[in-house]
Amino acid sequence: MTATSASSPSASSSSSSLSSPASVSARPAAGPPRGRRWLPFSPWHLLLAPLTLIFAIPLIWLLLSSVMSNAEINRFPPALWPSGIDLGGYRYVLGNAMFPRWFANSLIVSVVAVASNLLLGSLGGYAFARMRFAGSRVLLGLMLATMAIPFQLTMIPTFLVMKRLGLIDTLGALIVPSLVTPFAVFLLRQFFLSLPRELEEAAWIDGCSRLRVLFLIVLPLSRPALSTVAVLTFLTTWNDLTWPLIAINHDTQYTLQLGLTTFQGQHHTQWSAVMAGNVITVLPVLLAFLFAQKSFIQSITSSGLKG
Repeated sequence: MTATSASSPSASSSSSSLSSPASVSARPAAGPPRGRRWLPFSPWHLLLAPLTLIFAIPLIWLLLSSVMSNAEINRFPPALWPSGIDLGGYRYVLGNAMFPRWFANSLIVSVVAVASNLLLGSLGGYAFARMRFAGSRVLLGLMLATMAIPFQLTMIPTFLVMKRLGLIDTLGALIVPSLVTPFAVFLLRQFFLSLPRELEEAAWIDGCSRLRVLFLIVLPLSRPALSTVAVLTFLTTWNDLTWPLIAINHDTQYTLQLGLTTFQGQHHTQWSAVMAGNVITVLPVLLAFLFAQKSFIQSITSSGLKG
């Protein structure tokens, strides 16, 4: 007992000396992360900045070509920089009497497709994520399998269906096939699976129905996924050319992409007008993506957490 009591003060003194302020202050301070001592940004930016410039070259070339004259565009070797700002292409495009109509047609088709995909995709995604019914997994697998079918195999059956419905040569032929897509249902389902069930169960205890839970609780928490679906759907329908080229015959029902093809004739092409029209066409898509960029990245990362 005496030896044990005698050794305890020395042990306590040694432990107190190890934890004393002097010893703590003697420890080397943690320096800045390695690689950031001489750079105000991440070293990865040295690799990403040139890659970004490479991907931006086509857009920069499109913008520069839109302010060139036809002679400069057709010159060989091609001019890398315009000698002056020539807005003839923009005047030609905006002076076309049908251009506002084409722009409105594209806007109508894209907005309706976005709204329907958000509504129907949310309903389908929530059903697959939270409801269990006979054949739900089989039905989900069949729906996802349709994403692997190329459009070239479905355009003829789709055309025949639209013809039976009497929608050929109308905007309805462009809207109906895009009302809901398997990708929208799948992406929203994946995001709904990442949400905690406790919030929905608390709402059920309070007497909320499934639809009220979806619209009042789940969808407000799913803004990143909804933004992603909206941007991708808008991008797809706005830039679609193949299906409008098949389903639309009259120029009053042309979309913007289909209308721009009229500037390319058999013997002469207004390249400055084509470039200017493409700049005007790209702007809404670019602005939509920049506006929803943060939500887009957040949705892509979070929707892959659970299968």
